[in-house]
Amino acid sequence: MRVLLIEDDELLGKALKAGLESQSFQVDWVRDGEAGLLEFVQQNHQAVVLDLSLPRRDGIEVLEQARGRGVKTPVLVLTARDQLEQKVKGLHAGADDYLVKPIDLLELGARLHAVIRRVYGNSSNALEAQGVSLDPVARTVQCDGRAVYLTAREFELIQALMIAKGRILSREQLEQHLYQWGYEVDSNAIEVHIHHLRRKLKSKLIVTVRGLGYTIRGNVG
Repeated sequence: MRVLLIEDDELLGKALKAGLESQSFQVDWVRDGEAGLLEFVQQNHQAVVLDLSLPRRDGIEVLEQARGRGVKTPVLVLTARDQLEQKVKGLHAGADDYLVKPIDLLELGARLHAVIRRVYGNSSNALEAQGVSLDPVARTVQCDGRAVYLTAREFELIQALMIAKGRILSREQLEQHLYQWGYEVDSNAIEVHIHHLRRKLKSKLIVTVRGLGYTIRGNVG
């Protein structure tokens, strides 16, 4: 899952990024509210980790601006222990959850999975469609009850499509889910991953929408 981290503290930001990446999140890190808002409204991430004390724009303003533009990406805010008023303001501004510093990295990962499931309408860990079941925490995939081995990028791609729940994702959007900023991507990388997924899953789960991108056939539960 691709996560946007908006945190200005260098040491904390490095620790959060490393900790989430060790749990198989892909993390894009920006260090001020202005840059954070620009990335937030692009809606290229499946969740946002937002510090409330930021330079240029504070976290509350970032959150209010994004929600005011109709951005529904789940947000987990970070607050200091003595910032009760900010926690309340963050929740009223549209945050989905909060954590108090110092941050336990495993709890942060678990909370992110929880808000993503909740916001995208999944009551359990598993995403299921057309006989394919994906567990984002255990990072396992089954097809008609049999385990299927996927590479890390194949897993991220099918997960992004299943979370999208029938929305069409363009090749560019999928590239953003799979690759970090500045990574040079082969022009046919997504098509190759789709080809391998279709062969491994032996299903018509992934649908090509000519000229637009890819989507999932059927409802995702």
